[in-house]
Amino acid sequence: MDLMNIVYPTVSLGGIGLVLGAVLGYASKKFAVEVDPKVPLVRDALPGANCGGCGYPGCDALAKAIVEGDAKPNACPVGGAASALKIGEVLGVSVEAGERTSAYVKCSGVCTNSKDKYKYYGVQDCRDAAMIPGGGPKSCSYGCLGLGSCVKVCDFGALSIVDGVAVVDEDKCTSCGKCTNICPKGLISIVPTSKRVRVACSSKDRGKDVKDSCSVGCIGCSLCFKNCPNDAIKFENNLAVIDYSKCKECQTCVTKCPSKVIKGIKGGNVLQ
Repeated sequence: MDLMNIVYPTVSLGGIGLVLGAVLGYASKKFAVEVDPKVPLVRDALPGANCGGCGYPGCDALAKAIVEGDAKPNACPVGGAASALKIGEVLGVSVEAGERTSAYVKCSGVCTNSKDKYKYYGVQDCRDAAMIPGGGPKSCSYGCLGLGSCVKVCDFGALSIVDGVAVVDEDKCTSCGKCTNICPKGLISIVPTSKRVRVACSSKDRGKDVKDSCSVGCIGCSLCFKNCPNDAIKFENNLAVIDYSKCKECQTCVTKCPSKVIKGIKGGNVLQ
């Protein structure tokens, strides 16, 4: 075999590689997008969960938005106060740590309290079950289906199904919002953890219609509303709603609620 038949192609390919490398190197400098040096520093201060709880598609997008002033330094619910303080140092600004929040499941319809219309044997997913007639097997069409769609999407192990209802571990919850988005019943809300008075029901029915489905549902009696000394409770669609900006946690609503569906602290930090 002629040696030159090997040398010429090799040299040619090497030359083409050098030319292309030079062209790419020039193009990378010519068309480079300038990145604010603070962006990677802010990105390093974020936890890297990429959960979307901040409203941005990931930590990279949030870091860019924070540096450009489109998002607040404390916008990351996962990083919390620790991330906010680090970001403040990078930006040279003082940052107020946002109030700690957690997901909360507004349903008390555990197996002993709620009734079923029929036995469900379908796909173990709340979204699929909610699509069938009646909105699922539970008599209360607003109640937790307990099939764990929220559990499956939680990246932090903060949710579990206990006695047929989803329960949140506040110590693990980062308020990323994935569970709130996936729940077909809209039962899960993000609430301040410092506010311990909660309405554990989402039923929009009233009176006997509620009791026929669940022994502990809000019956819309308005006793909590009438007795609240701080005007912190209103009714929307027959359901008590607490205005946390007015609530002083006096526990009046807890004691007046005949269904005991409004929960509050009774010693320690345990919801009773």
